[in-house]
Amino acid sequence: MTTMETAEILQQLERTTGRFPRAAVEAAIARREEIVPELLRILDDSIEHVAQHMNDGDYAAHFYAMFLLAQFREVRAYPLVLRLASLPGSDLDALCGDFITEDLGRVLASVCGGELDGIQSLIENEETDEWVRSAALRSLVTLVAAGQKSREEILGYFAELFRGKLARQWSHAWDSLVDSSTDIYPAELIDDIKQAYEDDLVDPTYICFDDVERELARGKDQVLARLAEDPHLRLVEDTVTEMEWWACFREDEPRRPKLSRHAARTNRPLPPLTTAFAPFRRPAPKTGRNEPCPCGSGKKYKKCCGA
Repeated sequence: MTTMETAEILQQLERTTGRFPRAAVEAAIARREEIVPELLRILDDSIEHVAQHMNDGDYAAHFYAMFLLAQFREVRAYPLVLRLASLPGSDLDALCGDFITEDLGRVLASVCGGELDGIQSLIENEETDEWVRSAALRSLVTLVAAGQKSREEILGYFAELFRGKLARQWSHAWDSLVDSSTDIYPAELIDDIKQAYEDDLVDPTYICFDDVERELARGKDQVLARLAEDPHLRLVEDTVTEMEWWACFREDEPRRPKLSRHAARTNRPLPPLTTAFAPFRRPAPKTGRNEPCPCGSGKKYKKCCGA
């Protein structure tokens, strides 16, 4: 079998052609030492030349770079991912689409090496894109689910957010803070959570206080057991399985443009089908944890059929 050289690997990972480049991804994994500096360079270039790349619908190198570096647990990628996450929201939408809400948290958790200052700076910075702040909070929950951080440490940090580190005015960060606290069993923070609702800091259509109480009623052991099994809260282990089912790699499906995260939240219709690259996943749309349950109950999926 012919060995794929680094230059050929990078060429195949630069743009999407409608087929998943499995051989190139597997070759990149096999040539980890050689490929890592190139992947870091790709991420840096994507940030430095964001205006050039964000309008190129077929540009894909930054996605492969982030997933591969996350799989490798490459801590040198951490500051680069933080820089990318700090881009203005409109640039992030154009460059990354739903990667921010679907995968950024898991990537951050996979490359941080246990260092939380950068993640916390994203959460606490009011100028950071609201969906990035949410993803950063989810990354902390992912570290708990992976056993890399204790529940007590992360709850302690969440307590600091409730008690002064977040400005006491509504933002999506408050929704995500309550949601993330609930996912790791919020008993110690229940008074803070209740006060946040009383002060109108949380959008009850995103997560309502009944949801919080329902998780408390489940009991700590059951909530944490479910946390460990949640596929949305796992470190990145295999780039092939992460990406091969994206709709843009299915020849029998048209590819959709990157959907803005605001549009996703407000349930706006998808724009017309185009050939633009977008990180949409599987042939049957996956219901997000905080999206309405498809059963029609009106509850969030993770609190209903996804429970």
